[in-house]
Amino acid sequence: MSGLSHRGSFLADCPGRLTVELIADKWTAVVLSGLSEGPVRHGELIELIGGISSKMLTQTLRRLESRGLVRRQAYAEVPPRVEYELTPLGETLIDPIHMLTEWARSNGEAVLEAQETGVQLVARTGW
Repeated sequence: MSGLSHRGSFLADCPGRLTVELIADKWTAVVLSGLSEGPVRHGELIELIGGISSKMLTQTLRRLESRGLVRRQAYAEVPPRVEYELTPLGETLIDPIHMLTEWARSNGEAVLEAQETGVQLVARTGW
C-alpha cells in the first residue's frame, strides 16, 4: 500500500474530479477571489480582475451560479443594477484559492525556470 488515502478521488464520477474541473478553468479562481470581499457589480469585477472580456466574465459567472457558488442579485431600479456575491458554498473555496496563490508566490520562479529549461531542451533535441 502506497499510503494514498484518496485513491480513486479523481475517477470520472467522483466529486474530487468535478471540483478540479471547476477550478481548473482559467477564470474561476480569479472571479471567486474577486468576489471574496463582498457583492460586486459586473463592470467593477471586470476592472478588478483585468484581462477578462465581458462575455467571458458573464459565462464564468453563469457557470459558477449554476454550480451554487455565486449568487446573482438583480435590483428593480432604473437603470437596472445587478450584483454578484459568493454563496456560503462559494466562500468555502476562498481559503483553498488563497493557499494556491501562496504556493504560486513561493514557487513561481522555480516553475518559470523549469519551463525555460524545458523549452531549451525541446529546442536542442527537437522534441
